[in-house]
Amino acid sequence: ADYNVKLLSYLPIYTGSFVASDIEQLKQAIEECKRLILELPEHSERQKDTVAKLIHLRLKLQELKDPEEDEPNLRVLLEHRFSKEKSKSVKQTCDKCSAIIWGLIQTWYTCTGCYYRCHSKCMNLITKPCVRSKVSHQSEYELNICPEIGLDKQDYRCAECRTPISLRGVPSEARQCDYTGQYYCSSCHWNDSAVIPARVIHNWEFEPHKVCRSSMRYLTLMISRPVLKLREINPLLFNFVEELVEIRKLRQDILLMKPYFITCKEAMEARLLLQLQDRQHFVENDDMYSLQDLIDISSGRLSCSLTEIHTTFAKHIKLDCERCQAKGFVCELCKEGDVLFPFDSHTSVCHDCSAVFHRDCYYDNSTTCPRCLPCTKSQS
Repeated sequence: ADYNVKLLSYLPIYTGSFVASDIEQLKQAIEECKRLILELPEHSERQKDTVAKLIHLRLKLQELKDPEEDEPNLRVLLEHRFSKEKSKSVKQTCDKCSAIIWGLIQTWYTCTGCYYRCHSKCMNLITKPCVRSKVSHQSEYELNICPEIGLDKQDYRCAECRTPISLRGVPSEARQCDYTGQYYCSSCHWNDSAVIPARVIHNWEFEPHKVCRSSMRYLTLMISRPVLKLREINPLLFNFVEELVEIRKLRQDILLMKPYFITCKEAMEARLLLQLQDRQHFVENDDMYSLQDLIDISSGRLSCSLTEIHTTFAKHIKLDCERCQAKGFVCELCKEGDVLFPFDSHTSVCHDCSAVFHRDCYYDNSTTCPRCLPCTKSQS
């Protein structure tokens, strides 16, 4: 009976006819509800019902503290393009204050460029520009492994927001970002993990390491960008990773197939080259890689998909299309055998005139091209 009397005294709030307009009155109601929960039998229906009402009270209090205003749908700030979110059910965390975003009662925004999420009330506190601009203008990775400079060089402050930090956790815990090597506070470093490009390039290591929020966003935006020229950064990698050699050969073959497709009506209608639309750089060069390429090479996923595409391309040129077949070559050294194509595994191609020969014939002839020989003699 005592429980019912206490409950009835707050019934207008519970049922939704919100009469407790005063914040202090709401706080008293919440405290009373919390006390009731402790007094009621454990796991009882009445206790569960009171917990649900406590949640409702807290939401009402939050709504009163942070009333929804008529916010614009798009806001531009420090190169961020913030779009107002309509989702009310998805639970998110504010990238600025690290508090939960209650979509049901709070206005919040997401940057369409870097996916930075924050409360509407936190937007004017943002000091970090959108990393999308860094991706567009810089487009390169830090290729030194965890380039630490030390907390003393950071003046014992967070590298991003300049909050005082220390390794002892007083006044705030210092967390190191494995990508930048710098230290951050817990608001700027949430212990997210990511594959580190420098560790992949130098050690062929794909174990995720802890990174700060800004590094996480940057690495996420950069992961599919072909900015890694392995042949220049670490050419020895090809001596130790067989899969890289295999992928390089497949890419070289695809580049040799490309001229057939761009002059073939059937190939254009079948949109064969669009099979590589997610890796457009594969039809432009054979030496640039994205971090996602390297991750997929390590897992074996890229080898499977690229081999399948290579087979489809070769089948079109050598078997399915008469026009492409007619562009094949006959070995000009032995004049025998089947029609040759520059991407065949048993052929060699002259770098000057692109003539195609049996590999054995070419090397037996001291890698001398009969087409180019007259020109060479006349020049001498």
